[in-house]
Amino acid sequence: MTTEHPDTPSADPTAPGTAPAGVAHPKTIKSYVKRAGRTTTGQAKAFEELGPRFLLPYTGQPLDATSAFGRSAPLILEIGFGMGEATAHIARVRPDDNFLCCEVHEPGVGALLKRIGEQDLHNIRILQHDAVEVLEHMLPGQPLAGIHIFFPDPWHKKKHNKRRLIQTPFVAKLVSRLQPGGYLHCATDWQPYAEQMLEVLSANPDLANTATDAGLGGYAPKPEYRPLTKFENRGLRLGHGVWDVVFRRI
Repeated sequence: MTTEHPDTPSADPTAPGTAPAGVAHPKTIKSYVKRAGRTTTGQAKAFEELGPRFLLPYTGQPLDATSAFGRSAPLILEIGFGMGEATAHIARVRPDDNFLCCEVHEPGVGALLKRIGEQDLHNIRILQHDAVEVLEHMLPGQPLAGIHIFFPDPWHKKKHNKRRLIQTPFVAKLVSRLQPGGYLHCATDWQPYAEQMLEVLSANPDLANTATDAGLGGYAPKPEYRPLTKFENRGLRLGHGVWDVVFRRI
């Protein structure tokens, strides 16, 4: 099994949420697992030079997306972008969309900032904060055109399955932020998690599966905008499968 994310999206029902001084939140699930990592010199330089423009502060207040991006455009939320390889590619091939990207892992944030500079991208903004709290407090009235959750932590052991991010209550929260016609795109390389994703999303009455080919078993063909990352290619060479699940808000 392969994974791109050093801080892979997950759910921990026992972990308290983090919040800046003066912003109180009750205990809640988290959208990530904190893992160690070292920020490189290049990433640190990207923080210094590009952070002021592309990093948004977590305020706990509703986001003014037009002001944050300097334009009005369809807003896509990405939860857990790892080192930002896929994120930068998607932003480059979809310049007419705005991408709000949540990741807590500092080297990953630095890596994406570095890609932003190298590829001259302008349609990405990063929140270095738990996406669950961002959804709850910064996107309450913000209609999202799409949500990306790629390769979240699969929590392989059955006793840990409850920690997976894609669960009925969280999906209901995501759907409540989607505009009609907006999409939710999940991808995983762990088949039991793919089956759970398909089951949970299919059970939501406000979502419709975009996969119409019965031969694919409810899974979607990989959308053209999602690239094959080096981690995914390595997994495919080892014989691992990859499953995309794409649903739209009715």
